[in-house]
Amino acid sequence: MKTVSMSGSLRENVGKKDAKAHRREGKIPCVLYGGKDQIHFTLDDKEFSKIIFTPEVYIINLKVDGKEHTAILQDVQYHPLTDRVLHADFLQVLDGKPVVIGIPIKLEGAAPGVMKGGKLRKKMRKLIVKGLVDDLPEQIVLSISKLDLNDSIKVKDVKVANLELLDNPNGEIAGVKTARGAGMGASEEEEEGEEGAEGEGGEGAPAEGDGGEAKEGGE
Repeated sequence: MKTVSMSGSLRENVGKKDAKAHRREGKIPCVLYGGKDQIHFTLDDKEFSKIIFTPEVYIINLKVDGKEHTAILQDVQYHPLTDRVLHADFLQVLDGKPVVIGIPIKLEGAAPGVMKGGKLRKKMRKLIVKGLVDDLPEQIVLSISKLDLNDSIKVKDVKVANLELLDNPNGEIAGVKTARGAGMGASEEEEEGEEGAEGEGGEGAPAEGDGGEAKEGGE
């Protein structure tokens, strides 16, 4: 899995007033949890373009107050009107402790059902997995070369070494459905499929055992 480095500054105070002041300065309030203590810090909002405006998932080398931490992004809160990042939660990665994270799905190959006029629908963009960071792939690659009309790939059909899949086993990842009108090109169908809904869960799914920890609640 790819890594990216980010550098933050400790917050001296924690609260709504302090958070608003940081945002006016172009900084995003953040919290790192999962270790012995929570760490409240800020990141320059420009830093987030590295990790949120991309379908890829990164391991983050996070430097705060001279100390380095390995982390993954767990949750991001956005402004409802401007989509500006308001707050972010990071989970510290510890040796030997599994994490829960969404891994992007990549479909490859040509589906026979599409050649017959069917429509390829991609219903899940990511699979939620649990495992050690060293076992996490950059993508989960699935072949659609055997999908005929009305065939589909479900979560239970997928096996990834050393990882536990947490989505509904009967959840449909992708399938070829009979089209009302034949003749639509494969490229058009794949583009339409990309607009499908994501799988259950999401990048913000908390790691096991961390769900009960108190966090900032966005400030």
